[in-house]
Amino acid sequence: MELKKTTIPFHNREMLLYCDLFKDDSCTKCEYGWEQHGRQCYYFSTDYLTWSNSRDECRQKGGDLVQIDSREEQVKHTALKLREKMNFDEDKFWIGLTDSEKEGTWLWVDGSPLSKSDPDNWTVGDRDGEDCVTMGEKTGAPDLKCWFDESCKFYFYMCNVKINE
Repeated sequence: MELKKTTIPFHNREMLLYCDLFKDDSCTKCEYGWEQHGRQCYYFSTDYLTWSNSRDECRQKGGDLVQIDSREEQVKHTALKLREKMNFDEDKFWIGLTDSEKEGTWLWVDGSPLSKSDPDNWTVGDRDGEDCVTMGEKTGAPDLKCWFDESCKFYFYMCNVKINE
């Protein structure tokens, strides 16, 4: 067996990997507790935090809250994995989308604008405002395609980091 030595940045340090050259993607490139899909690693929390604290946790882990760039990413991976992680139908997970800077102007954590339709933008409920976005709630849509505008209080969260080689 011939091994390929690879280093990748992760958690503000480099991680050394040895991969089998004769197998397709035989070497996971994600740290323990993270799950690989394509060229990204995903972390699904098991604890409830506010949106801001969730983002801080993701950044401390070397990533950020999930930014969903394509329908394929949402439907074929994120929603499927999320469904596995949900213990209850009403469980929701923070994603990296907010309109906290300006109401109605949805921005991803990297500062890019949302290019699709807005989240549900429910205007009744929490007087603190609903500036953060969750994904989940099995009863909302069979394939979890719905995003929900929520007050930025306590939910699970999803982080991701791109793998650089």
